Amino acid sequence: MASIDYYLGTISPYVYLAGTRLEEIAQKHGATVTYKPVDLMQLFDRTGGIRPADRHASRMEYRAQELQRWADYLGVPFNLKPAHWPVNMAPSSYAVIAAQDAGGGNLGALVNGFANAVWAEERDISDDAVIRDLLGKHGFDPELADKGLFIGAETYARNLEQAVEAGAFGAPFYVVRETGQRFWGQDRLDFLDRHLASL
Repeated sequence: MASIDYYLGTISPYVYLAGTRLEEIAQKHGATVTYKPVDLMQLFDRTGGIRPADRHASRMEYRAQELQRWADYLGVPFNLKPAHWPVNMAPSSYAVIAAQDAGGGNLGALVNGFANAVWAEERDISDDAVIRDLLGKHGFDPELADKGLFIGAETYARNLEQAVEAGAFGAPFYVVRETGQRFWGQDRLDFLDRHLASL
């Protein structure tokens, strides 16, 4: 059975566009997924990327066109300029980490819920009330928003180091542990699917 490390940023538009396709692919192949939220801005800094605020205008203009194209293609609502972006990723990331440790809910739906809240619902995912609401909606104890903050911070920092070591440099980023094969971007999920089918 394959094991997938999923490096993600809860505010990433590409994580939003990925939806729950990773979970569907993993289920089809009997693979397990370990969710590893990371600070995307630090990941960019550490791996030669450029933060969106510092990118050339031509790159950002193309990004805007491409994001809208993908949203239209996938048939999902998308707000190119959400009210709460960028926003501190740490609180929602700690919630994902705590939920993964606690179990009992739908972790893939929770991750998608945070991204959906940013890019389709105009919600602030650094707000405690929003985090509690999303935890509850996806089968987790809303109190996890306040539990394990120290462990969450430690894991969040460790995830960044592991992402760099694994060769990740953006999000969503999928690494198949058994083979070392890496897949960057929601538009590479079909290749991940094909790879898992070959194992």
